[in-house]
Amino acid sequence: MMTTMENVMPPPNQKLPEDFERTIIDIPAPAPLRELCLNLEDGVQQKTLDEERFKFRFATSQEALRGASLLVQKRYAWRGYPANPLKKYPNRVTLLTTTRERIVGTVTIGYDSEEGLFADELYKSEVDALRARGARVGELNKLAIDHTLGSKHVLGGIIHLAYIYGSLIHGCTDAVIEVVPRHKQFYSAMLGFEQLGPERPNPKADNAPALLMHLPLDHMARKIAEVGGKGRDSDDSSLYPYFFSPYEQEGIMRRLLNGG
Repeated sequence: MMTTMENVMPPPNQKLPEDFERTIIDIPAPAPLRELCLNLEDGVQQKTLDEERFKFRFATSQEALRGASLLVQKRYAWRGYPANPLKKYPNRVTLLTTTRERIVGTVTIGYDSEEGLFADELYKSEVDALRARGARVGELNKLAIDHTLGSKHVLGGIIHLAYIYGSLIHGCTDAVIEVVPRHKQFYSAMLGFEQLGPERPNPKADNAPALLMHLPLDHMARKIAEVGGKGRDSDDSSLYPYFFSPYEQEGIMRRLLNGG
């Protein structure tokens, strides 16, 4: 069953249930990762591989945001880049991926409002050009995956949830993301982003170079419809086969909107 915008999309900014502490969806870890997980902690006994699962949640508490911040800071520091702690903002939400309560993935979604976007600080003219043509702009920030437990399924799943929340729920039509230049090829090849602004130094990151990249979200919708959920069975070399299937997307939407 294919998901369409008409049968799942609510009006923009529709109020959602406040109880986001529940798991949105969980998926079994691929077998090699399940085996790795079991070997990372001493004293784990009589635990079958099928019990190892990745859970996707919203970060609603300060404790969860601190945990997400630690992962972001760890991954950014490994690459030599600073990262500020995550905070609550009225126009942002942070997603988590956990396994046995350990945070292994996070991303923050921002949607345009009177507060603006983080991208406005370096790329306001470029973002304003999107707004001027009627785009509802959202952005991805602080994407981090624990390399010891992460996988294409985890990365695809958390970005797909960001799409559901930003596009299908908040009505964003276009996404932007600031990346370091060395990551440009990844976002282009794996997700279809294209460079929108020139390289500029970011004063909030010790003047590390930044690039603004842009993706019309109808491209993401098409790719989900074509290959979402197919994984290794797809010949598509992008990340989209590791997104959820259109059927799973519809179920996630219903869960979010109905609080069930």
